[in-house]
Amino acid sequence: MRLTRPMLAPAALAAALALTGCGADGDGAEAVPATASGSLEHLAAEAECAPDMQTDADTIRQALCGKGDGKYVLATFSTDRGQREWINTAKDYGGYYLVGRKWVAVGHEDVVANLRGRLGGTLEQGVQHGGGGGHSAGHGEHAGHGG
Repeated sequence: MRLTRPMLAPAALAAALALTGCGADGDGAEAVPATASGSLEHLAAEAECAPDMQTDADTIRQALCGKGDGKYVLATFSTDRGQREWINTAKDYGGYYLVGRKWVAVGHEDVVANLRGRLGGTLEQGVQHGGGGGHSAGHGEHAGHGG
């Protein structure tokens, strides 16, 4: 079955946001290496992740990485344009994104900041939604979005 980006982005973000309750501790302030590149498996190895594949399609491959509060989604894309379209759609759901060429890691702010020390890349933040008493940027208490 071939899935399209419009179908994948909300599903991936629901999974990622469900994982981003409270992040792992870490300063993430170390020197940033050159941005990694390569296959999902190569990036996962660089991040010291044993990827749990969730989607393996022509245009996107994505896997869950990490355990406990350190979980994140790692995705690779066949084109730069496909990646940017996915990120632009996904950012409407909030979250934190570590972005490299044709790849993205999505997770809690602390998790992606720590990953940046291994994978390089640029940190991006999704839309902050108001309501529900607010959300602190560090360790907000939310059990997940959509289950």
